Amino acid sequence: MPTCAFLSFRFGPTDGVSVVARTWMDAFESFGFEVTTIAGDGPVDHLVPGLAIDAAAPAPAVLDSQVRDALGDADLVVVENLATLPLNVPAARSVGRVLAGRRAILHHHDPPWHRPAFEHITELPLNDPAWRHVTINQITAEEMRARGFETTVIYNGFALGPPGDRNATRDALGVGPDDVLLAHPVRAIGRKNVPAAIDLAQAIGATYWLTGPAEEGYDDELAALLTAARGRVIHRPAEREDIYAASDAVLFPSTWEGFGNPPIEASLRRRRCVVGHYPFAGELRRLGFAFIDPDDPVALADAVARPDQLLLDANAALVADHFSIGRMCHGLHTLLERAGWLP
Repeated sequence: MPTCAFLSFRFGPTDGVSVVARTWMDAFESFGFEVTTIAGDGPVDHLVPGLAIDAAAPAPAVLDSQVRDALGDADLVVVENLATLPLNVPAARSVGRVLAGRRAILHHHDPPWHRPAFEHITELPLNDPAWRHVTINQITAEEMRARGFETTVIYNGFALGPPGDRNATRDALGVGPDDVLLAHPVRAIGRKNVPAAIDLAQAIGATYWLTGPAEEGYDDELAALLTAARGRVIHRPAEREDIYAASDAVLFPSTWEGFGNPPIEASLRRRRCVVGHYPFAGELRRLGFAFIDPDDPVALADAVARPDQLLLDANAALVADHFSIGRMCHGLHTLLERAGWLP
């Protein structure tokens, strides 16, 4: 059985790249590949610490050897964002050297020019004639094509999965059946716009529920925000299906996202979502999704009080049309077939 190695900074249960990578792994297994995982952090098959975000990389030759040993004789390698977003440039360079001339798919989630802190870095994304490039949206594909990359767009895929337990989750949170609960299912970092989410919850007298941990040095700022909040706040994790089942609406007022899974997940689970004005949100709105503007608490309150079933049906249908697991698998299968890389 051929092997496909998935390689990234980290693989874990909550960050968006890891969630999407898991759906790709399932797809590759269905195509007949044995999947193995390699990362600098997380519960993976092969741990290479020098690949982790902000890791102190060993000497280039040492890291190259470690990466090469972890990859072994893998028939295909999928690189999840490590050769795209400059969170560890020495690791990206190492992966580029080791994969030169080898079959690889570079799955691009966050190119450096999308973030002011990284837009001066021009050596990423990496490129090689042997590789294929996949973006998660049309905007990034067009930007990469302008930079000389041949790209394929494959939207992230979503499946409904098991229903969450609304009552048990709300009981565990101490939220009453008549209380309004607004979930913010994100890691707490600056671009997720926690202040705006808290303000929206306060504006309609709702409980604010942040589900992810603080990262990227955001701990102190988050603690201050939660302490200063006038309404009730909850900061604790839950299973994703329970988050959507327990909430009355979803908050996602991010200032920037490469994709952002919660608006799609909320639509799939028939929850209204407040969505910021980052570029991909515009792509979603052009597809027909109806989201609530972060500056419109009145619309949010109305959506919670009087759910529009036809609108909820329409949003869910758009997920099925554009973001199903089947559509994602078809895109991947076509890419592999054209490259001659199917088992």
